[in-house]
Amino acid sequence: MNLQQYLLRRLMLIIPTFLGITLITFIVIQLSPGNPAAMKLRMGEQGMMGDEVTREIVEQTKKLYGLDKPIWIRYAIWLKRVVTLDFGDSYKDHRPVIEKIGERLPVTIELNLISIFLVYLIAIPVGVFSAVKQGTLQDKSMTAVLFILYSLPNFWVAVLLIMFLGGGDFLDWFPIYGITSPGMESSALLTRLVDHLWHLVLPVFCLTYGGLAGLSRFMRAGMLEEIRQDYIRTARAKGLPEKLVIFKHAMRNSIIPIITLMGYLLPGMLGGSIIIESIFSIPGMGQLSFEAVLSRDYPVVMAIATISALLTLLGILISDLLYVWADPRITYEAES
Repeated sequence: MNLQQYLLRRLMLIIPTFLGITLITFIVIQLSPGNPAAMKLRMGEQGMMGDEVTREIVEQTKKLYGLDKPIWIRYAIWLKRVVTLDFGDSYKDHRPVIEKIGERLPVTIELNLISIFLVYLIAIPVGVFSAVKQGTLQDKSMTAVLFILYSLPNFWVAVLLIMFLGGGDFLDWFPIYGITSPGMESSALLTRLVDHLWHLVLPVFCLTYGGLAGLSRFMRAGMLEEIRQDYIRTARAKGLPEKLVIFKHAMRNSIIPIITLMGYLLPGMLGGSIIIESIFSIPGMGQLSFEAVLSRDYPVVMAIATISALLTLLGILISDLLYVWADPRITYEAES
């Protein structure tokens, strides 16, 4: 089986998997407690209080949003629109969902790409070093620090950073609100860029340290398993330099678990920063998801869930392709 046949086979499997994921997600969301029609009227679109909302008005609002139809008919209508990339209009402000996502998605992608890059840039060398120095003082110290970092909740760390470095009770070094300072639109490009990056320091740190600690432990475990293999002893017996043995032979094979984790980074970019974006008031996908769930904005929730499902399937496919690159013993024929 060549690459083209493998990709075609996997893409054909993605279609029923995607339909199953979206169907289950649609049913769960539609059956969740809370009626968006009643909630919208209570919140005062027509200036009414909750006890003044009559059954007739609620039913009219349901009909307006299509909530009066059976759930399978609603799913069929939604699926037909999704094929044309039409996720409908938001119940909250009647704006196209795709437009709202287009405004928020770049912010979340930027935030998470920086975090993911830093995680892999630091975690892989740290894991390799810790494995090579197993049992030494450096390894024990590094393990203790990483376990402490891994155990700290990011929302708690975010609050501490705001308190100590964001103008709370101590230092005022970093901004803690949004991604740009007010009035920066007319500033020079370099000034705006520095201001923007300065706003990202604390959120990126909160998103990075936990993943860094966990990923470095995965890398260490994989390296420890590989450097005990017979082929590593053989390479050393041949007189190959230690750096060549570690970085060319052992590291390439031990990176398989890291590649597996990469498959879940793409969907994690959408939902993984919900808490941090809310704490730092960053207008990204995390904040949009949180607001949509609270207001029962079904079109927005389904759009985000659909994009997350596609990214999950795409990430798994990319991971499978990278396995062959990382380990020549893995072939596409082995899948058949």
